Amino acid sequence: MGFGGISIWQLLIILAIVLVLFGTKRLKNIGSDLGGAVKGFKKAVTDEEKKAEQQKLEQTEEKVIEGEAVAEKDKDKDKDKV
Repeated sequence: MGFGGISIWQLLIILAIVLVLFGTKRLKNIGSDLGGAVKGFKKAVTDEEKKAEQQKLEQTEEKVIEGEAVAEKDKDKDKDKV
């Protein structure tokens, strides 16, 4: 048995019917369009992650004081200790 009670032979028959109805050229176009959409979605997600990471880096501005790099949040921690 295959997926949820559908055997491999039933899946092959369905595939053959789809090929006859739509043809290989149209299925190829649909597949390439779907692949392009998935690729575009992944690129958009990656770009958003990079943008968020860059904004995070910009928020933690670093200043050089006496040869040491100290982030703004580290300065606030030092003030709390005193």
